Amino acid sequence: MKRFFKWAVVLIVVLIVAAVALSFFIDANRFRPTLEASLSGALHRTVKLGNLSLSIFSGSVEAKDLEVSDDPAFSKAPFLKAKAVRVGVELKPLIFSRQLNVTGITIEKPEITLIQKPAGDWNFSSLGNDGSSTPPSPASSTAAAGEGMALTVSRLNISDGRLTLGRTSGTWKPLVLENVNIEVKDFSATSSFPFTLSTRVQGGGVIKLDGKAGPINPTDASMMPATVNVAIDGLDLAAAGIANYAPDVSGLISLHGTADTNGSTLKANGAIKGEKLKLSKGGTPATIPVQLDFAAEHNLRKHSGQLQRGDIHLGKAPASLTGSYFEQGKSMMLKMNLDAPNMSVSEVVNMLGPLAIVLPAGSSLHDGNISSKLSIQGPADKLVTTGTIGVRDTTLSGFDLGKKMSFIEALAGIKAGNSTVVQNASLNVQVSPEGIQAQNIQLNVPAVGDLRGDGTISAANALDFKMSAALHTTGNASIIADKSIPFFVRGTSSEPEFKPDVKGMAKEQVNAVKKEAGNAASNFLKGILSGQKSGDAGTTP
Repeated sequence: MKRFFKWAVVLIVVLIVAAVALSFFIDANRFRPTLEASLSGALHRTVKLGNLSLSIFSGSVEAKDLEVSDDPAFSKAPFLKAKAVRVGVELKPLIFSRQLNVTGITIEKPEITLIQKPAGDWNFSSLGNDGSSTPPSPASSTAAAGEGMALTVSRLNISDGRLTLGRTSGTWKPLVLENVNIEVKDFSATSSFPFTLSTRVQGGGVIKLDGKAGPINPTDASMMPATVNVAIDGLDLAAAGIANYAPDVSGLISLHGTADTNGSTLKANGAIKGEKLKLSKGGTPATIPVQLDFAAEHNLRKHSGQLQRGDIHLGKAPASLTGSYFEQGKSMMLKMNLDAPNMSVSEVVNMLGPLAIVLPAGSSLHDGNISSKLSIQGPADKLVTTGTIGVRDTTLSGFDLGKKMSFIEALAGIKAGNSTVVQNASLNVQVSPEGIQAQNIQLNVPAVGDLRGDGTISAANALDFKMSAALHTTGNASIIADKSIPFFVRGTSSEPEFKPDVKGMAKEQVNAVKKEAGNAASNFLKGILSGQKSGDAGTTP
């Protein structure tokens, strides 16, 4: 037994020495032209490899550098550069027949740049298509090139890569993905293959994808069908450059769902969760999350699509958002409809800050329900929202409307209080970057009366409203009973100022006097005429 172990150790040492010797005697660089030709022929892009070394133990050939040229219609810079690439090979045919059979490829720390033109073409669209890119430089690649994307690899890995997605036009901030790790099994250009991808978004966020892709379209690699499970968490819209169309929008986005694409159209279903959302220039981050359960169809080339279902959950408050969008120049145009028939005021107020809607200082809105039917149209960064809003049984705490209307408070017998209860409110509204226009405002405030009017709120929150109040009078306020009292609301949203419309009040009084005088004259004439007719009737000839 001792003798057996001795010979076993000797055998192992001999094998190790033989393996090391083989790695010295076999110059892997002699296979570099063949390997470059195979890859160049498969991709129809010039592929350059650095110094090659053969590892007998791992059965692989390693290149210190890898470079793949870009489509010259997009860039003269490389499409892909990597620090190292390891190609798994079958050793027996390599050593005895000088035949190279690839079993796996691992690309370490590559830098990949994906660029899209306005028409929708990508710089990787021409991969494998010899009609769009520069022919491979090695003369020996001619035969391989004729076979197109014929490369088959049992395992393809990209490790710790960096992926930049940009566009040839506009002022887009590129999306940069770091720590990109991709694993593809049983890769073949002519059939589907499973894949996984994980990456971190520069600026904040994690993306994980898995599914099946392929076969690769022989004339346009970007038109590859795929079925994908998507998981995106903590994506920072502003820092990552996702909100290129609407730079004033920010927040953290998570998306979980599924997507199917034929390479041209993508159909997606899932849920989007937004946290700390800010939806306007002067807004503040939301304090509660917003969730959108959606079904959408997106055109990958035209950057347009349909939001077929968009169920918004703001706490327990339901709302529906549907419509279409399309890219026009440097803008994303929206045509959306928001239908919110019965939302809780206490939950909706959490979105006033993100929308830069300001309440009077020291006040808060709670209780009741709000309904709205709105049309949202225009460029994503200059949206115009029009429609109707109604509120029922809500309370504005910390705001005494009666005291603000002190010019008629005592006269009308209005009771002061620390809160203002609104029984019903409705208005037609238009919201744009220039501010808010409100028309046909109708408010029923039991402690004050019925308020009517129109007005505007500027982008700087300056108020300019012309209103009138039919007061709910008490005591000996018969002087203003059944009369409409005109007034102005000026100041700012946080510090509104209520002032009497003196000219309007004078006009109302003049009109009232004229009306009373007219009524008196009419009654007098009616009396005279009535008396004459009565006398005539009682006279005998």
